[in-house]
Amino acid sequence: MIRISRAVVTGLVVVAAAPAAAQAAPAKAPAVTKPSVATGLAGSITPQSATVTGRVDPGGAPTNYRFEYGTSKKYGARTARASAGFGISPVAATAGVSGLKSATVYHYRIIASNKKGLVKGADRTFKTPKQPLGFAVAANPSMVPFGGATTIAGTLGGTGSTDREVQLQANPWPYTAGFQRIGNVQLTSKEGTFAFPLLGLGLNTQYRVATTDKTPVVSDVVGTQVGVSVTTNVKRLVKKGNALRFSGRVRPARVGDAIGVQRLTGSKWVTLKGSRTKAGTDQYASYATRVRIRKSGTYRVFVQVADGSLQSLPGSSIRIDLSR
Repeated sequence: MIRISRAVVTGLVVVAAAPAAAQAAPAKAPAVTKPSVATGLAGSITPQSATVTGRVDPGGAPTNYRFEYGTSKKYGARTARASAGFGISPVAATAGVSGLKSATVYHYRIIASNKKGLVKGADRTFKTPKQPLGFAVAANPSMVPFGGATTIAGTLGGTGSTDREVQLQANPWPYTAGFQRIGNVQLTSKEGTFAFPLLGLGLNTQYRVATTDKTPVVSDVVGTQVGVSVTTNVKRLVKKGNALRFSGRVRPARVGDAIGVQRLTGSKWVTLKGSRTKAGTDQYASYATRVRIRKSGTYRVFVQVADGSLQSLPGSSIRIDLSR
């Protein structure tokens, strides 16, 4: 804005322009400094993981941060780098850590750096909770022939799972007696593993494994199926229309179980004739029946156990041809 002053000098009017107001000086940019940090609390803590937090003031320059953590102040592990930006105010920092051990004290701190240098936050700690004990158990194999063997094996996981006493329990068919301890107590290995070998199986049976504590931890139930053993004696060559004798024995020595002579038709087994097992020896039952053979093909004898104490199974498949 121009101010006009009027002065009379020798009859002349003089017009003078006043100087413009001085412009304000530009503000100085904040000086770039090292970042400042504060280690925060840990949260979402589980037996294997946690979330650690903190705050970072970038100091006006692009700044990265990360967390160090471990079971001592030597730490030993780091989270991935993350950006805190380049502002001049504190911002929240967070990271997840995993692969932790249960019931263990962990140290952690935040570290941040920019072009002016690196700073480290104070050390803090958190403790992971105990991992509840739990079993993983399987029978291998789960189906065995009568008198065969299997192994009930698995792993006890969780805090205190090593060198822990475990006991095998069994509930045989008809599954009404409840689970009873069998065999000797075992100690789990350093990895929490165990194995109970079983010989001479004679019935379908349910198994489970339990710790020996006053309040035991118990596994899920695993079952074994014990199959009947069938042998068959029969000629492999016969004239068309002749009756062929199928005979053999079945283990165990159960009298009255149904047997059926079957022929493979397409993808299905078709029963041609039935019979029943009869008394044989102390270990085996016997069977014998005649079947009229009209076609070449694959045949077998199937034993049906109706009461569920054993697994119904066939004997070996046999190729029978018609003679010319």
